[in-house]
Amino acid sequence: MPPPHGSAELPLAERARGRRLAIVSHPAGMTHRLVYTDQLPTLTLVALGASEAIVGLQSAFEPLGQLLQLPTLRLVGRYHKRTILVVGQTVSVLAGLPLLAFAALLVLPAPWGVAITLLSLAISTAGITVSDTAWFPMLRAYVEPERTGHFFGVLRTVWHFTLIAYFIGAQRWLASRPGAFAALFGVATACGLLRIGLIARLPEPPAEHGDRLRIREALDLLRRDRRLRRYLVGVGLCGAARRALVPFTIVLMRRILGLSEGDVLLTTLAYFAGGFVSLYLWGRAVDRFGAAPIFGLTGVGLAALYLALLGVEATPHALYLMIGFFFWLNVMAAGFGVADTHVMFRLAPVHAPTRHLVVADVASSLTYGVAPLLAGMALDRAVAAGATPLIAYRSLFAIAALLTLLSLIPLRHFRAGA
Repeated sequence: MPPPHGSAELPLAERARGRRLAIVSHPAGMTHRLVYTDQLPTLTLVALGASEAIVGLQSAFEPLGQLLQLPTLRLVGRYHKRTILVVGQTVSVLAGLPLLAFAALLVLPAPWGVAITLLSLAISTAGITVSDTAWFPMLRAYVEPERTGHFFGVLRTVWHFTLIAYFIGAQRWLASRPGAFAALFGVATACGLLRIGLIARLPEPPAEHGDRLRIREALDLLRRDRRLRRYLVGVGLCGAARRALVPFTIVLMRRILGLSEGDVLLTTLAYFAGGFVSLYLWGRAVDRFGAAPIFGLTGVGLAALYLALLGVEATPHALYLMIGFFFWLNVMAAGFGVADTHVMFRLAPVHAPTRHLVVADVASSLTYGVAPLLAGMALDRAVAAGATPLIAYRSLFAIAALLTLLSLIPLRHFRAGA
């Protein structure tokens, strides 16, 4: 059943102020988050000479770090959610400071450059994931259930626009100064500091404060809630496929297709452009038609894109093909993500959302984290056994397409009003 109307928790004016502050702060937060967790770390590790297994390990930091939400869950009833959010963001910013001296890391003897980079990224990611324990429960108090898709369409459109501006600058910077990542991490650090100042003003939802939230009670939801299990199997399969594929698509572009760091950032720009042009429309569509048809359309689209990678080779046109691939990848992923959040918010009761949101995030993220780690180890083994890297990558792309199609079986149940 849909959750009760959000007015039971915060007054209208406070909910509206929460939405405004969330929209204003999120571009800075997502810039900091993605620079320290997503494609830029992959490029830095390639520049340091890291193996596929190391790349897969770093790609697993964020999803596996979501496990930290379980022990953090015990703090939700004792401390304000806003405090948890600010402390997590602060830890993340401080942990990322060593990467502001990336030029020095490049000249360190092996394996110190890779080791320090991994440690900095791991602790920074841990701070981000701890703050996630509070972020979605706070948003749940601000959002009107019947306009969930619309809100997240707007929220994500704004930060996609910001990331486009960031990566335009980053691409031009690296095109003229290959390997000069320190300044890019510096800008992200400034964004992280800006976000701290903004989220410290978020309205505090009164629900759950003073309650004792137990890990056992949250995990028991997996046994009792069949709809939650269906949701987690579906989004877990689709998300795991995408998380395993994207970092090694970047490695393929650098090591097999021969694209430069600047070229790779052009594909990153295309990725965020795909989300920017589609998110608002996806938000309106999921509010009107429900999640199931959006899952179906975007899931088939993602599988088709993964299969299209089987034909990519080192040709003069490879860059343009990869730009198109990443644009459409995020058009499809953006729609899937809005439908995902729509369902997650319907499953979480407004009066006590944290247990549902945390257990959903942790369970799905566990599969997201294991996937790139296993993929990296499998690719290393396949190449060591004599397979060509291109054949090994193509096998990964085909498996990702199959998992994405399988994800649609449990997700077909989430129709409008269901």
